[in-house]
Amino acid sequence: MLVFCLAGRKAFHLAGETIQYIHYCMAQKKETQLEQAAQRITYRPKERVTYFRALPVAERAAVFNTLSPQVRQDMLKRLSVGEAVDLLDHLDLRRAHYILSHMEDAGRRTRIVQRLKNDLHAKAEQFLRFHAQASMALFHLNYVFLADRTTIGETAAIIEDHLRNTGKVPAVLAHRDGKVAGEVPVATLVRERNSARLAPYVEPMKTIAYNAAASDITALFAAEPHKTVAVTDNDGSVLGVVYTDDVIDLLGESPAATLYSFAGVEATERPFDSAWKKIRHRYRWLIVNLVTVFLAGGVVALFEDTLAHIVLLAAYLPIVAGMGSNAATQTLAVMVRGIAVGEITLRNSRAALTRELIAALINGVITGCIVFIVAVALNQNPLLGLVAGVSVVASLLVAGFFGTLFPLLLSRLGKDPATSAGILITTTTDILGFLVLLGLATLLLL
Repeated sequence: MLVFCLAGRKAFHLAGETIQYIHYCMAQKKETQLEQAAQRITYRPKERVTYFRALPVAERAAVFNTLSPQVRQDMLKRLSVGEAVDLLDHLDLRRAHYILSHMEDAGRRTRIVQRLKNDLHAKAEQFLRFHAQASMALFHLNYVFLADRTTIGETAAIIEDHLRNTGKVPAVLAHRDGKVAGEVPVATLVRERNSARLAPYVEPMKTIAYNAAASDITALFAAEPHKTVAVTDNDGSVLGVVYTDDVIDLLGESPAATLYSFAGVEATERPFDSAWKKIRHRYRWLIVNLVTVFLAGGVVALFEDTLAHIVLLAAYLPIVAGMGSNAATQTLAVMVRGIAVGEITLRNSRAALTRELIAALINGVITGCIVFIVAVALNQNPLLGLVAGVSVVASLLVAGFFGTLFPLLLSRLGKDPATSAGILITTTTDILGFLVLLGLATLLLL
């Protein structure tokens, strides 16, 4: 083996020659080990299943691919359905289909195919939950998964067969001992000689587990434009590929739509639309907003006597309303984005709600203390400052609570949380903020 490696050393003329030489020797040693395992399985039929089960899971598919068709079929007969599914799950669809098509037991083949389909569909759906509008169209199965020791000539023949059967040129993914090694650009296959192996031309590619957190998935796609990402199973096998530009396009649609929705404007409205078109798009939301303003005004009217005795309270009404509205808008923006990318739902919202309330309480205490100091300095009335400060704290807590809850409830009901929640939250913070301010003033200042 050492002599063989020394003979091949002259092939490496790139930077880092020593490191590549070591990797080359290790690859040759590993390839020999896989060949030895394949020989044991082939020539010792009574013990082949035992030998096969003793291999690491990732290496089983690599060895299985080197076996003769007869031995492969014998293995599939003797393995359990679950083991056969796990094995075929490591292969690309083209290879798995070819092997399954030669199974004589139609019933067993049907059970394996059904299990493969169900597992793939369930895992693909779980992965696509990272965004509310993500669909199976993002999840591509148009790839071939080849050992990195496959020659370029063999790869070209496989691509040609794939193109003939599907009408599509596949992405070429390479594996090393059953584990994803990277992607081989199709352009490479045209330039290099047919006898060359894929290994030197494999370019690293990002992988992401199908059950990764939604935030991790979106962060990866945002950081890797114009790339192909392999979606992997728990055992490292490839479930499918996703092109990051498709996801970036999907994510890019949400912010603009959300900005329009916050303002109560149709997403189709443009700056140079006619005045009449702008009126038709906006008047409904303005009327709804007018109704909510009257509700807030009705609360103020209930405390007419308090305001008549303490006219200074009127100066603090817009402060309480403004602080609550700003805080609600901040919370709503975070929640709408989380809903859009599938990061949060009503079911898993408890932790988010708790943290929003803690943040609202701390921010409320900070801003409430400032309001207290200013009110005492201007009006020389500590009780008035206390009422105003506590009202600001209460307004921010209300904003944090309903700013989290309303968009989640509306999303659960199938409504647009950005458009509908904004008016509801603003009205709620105004009404409850005014109630706290005027109620405390009635109790403490009259």
